Amino acid sequence: MSKRSDTKRWLAKHRNDPYVRAAQADNYRSRAVYKLAEVDEKEGLLAQARGVVDLGAAPGGWSQYCRRVAPQARVVAIDRLDMDPIDGVTFLRADFAEAEGLDALMAEIGETPVDLVLSDMAPNLSGVKAADQAGVMHLAELSLELCRDVLAPGGCLFIKVFQGEGFDALIAGMKKSFDKVATRKPKASRDASREMYVLGRGWRG
Repeated sequence: MSKRSDTKRWLAKHRNDPYVRAAQADNYRSRAVYKLAEVDEKEGLLAQARGVVDLGAAPGGWSQYCRRVAPQARVVAIDRLDMDPIDGVTFLRADFAEAEGLDALMAEIGETPVDLVLSDMAPNLSGVKAADQAGVMHLAELSLELCRDVLAPGGCLFIKVFQGEGFDALIAGMKKSFDKVATRKPKASRDASREMYVLGRGWRG
């Protein structure tokens, strides 16, 4: 099958995706917002949040959702890709995995109590399963490490992972620092995708 045929088939499937249609109707920037929304509606992650850090935020759907449902929270978003402004969201174009980006993020957070750290990040996938797995888990580990510096007692971490090498070690590490750790596969996460999410609640540090 030609690349043009593959593209047409992908576009048709994308247009018929109910979450794509919902995002358009709700004026969200991506369908990924419904992954966070489903878990938040069940877990109340944002109900009392004072500060939120959105890692790998572009194009901004998760930050949009946070502002809509938790207007009381200060939202700091960071991504090495550019992102159009969102009212009420502080955006840093930087890579938090690099020292310069992390320093900028820490300076921006300042004294804000952070009750929720989010990450829907994934590396540029190469198609090499082992390399992609290592990249995703590295980002998840960095997200957990950030919690040690910014997350308030009782706070939550919600991050994307792939199940495979490094997954069990991540879960074990989170269990040492959170009261509860659970995996989630939101309905908006495509069946064909290897992605899943890990939720840590009740940060102990």
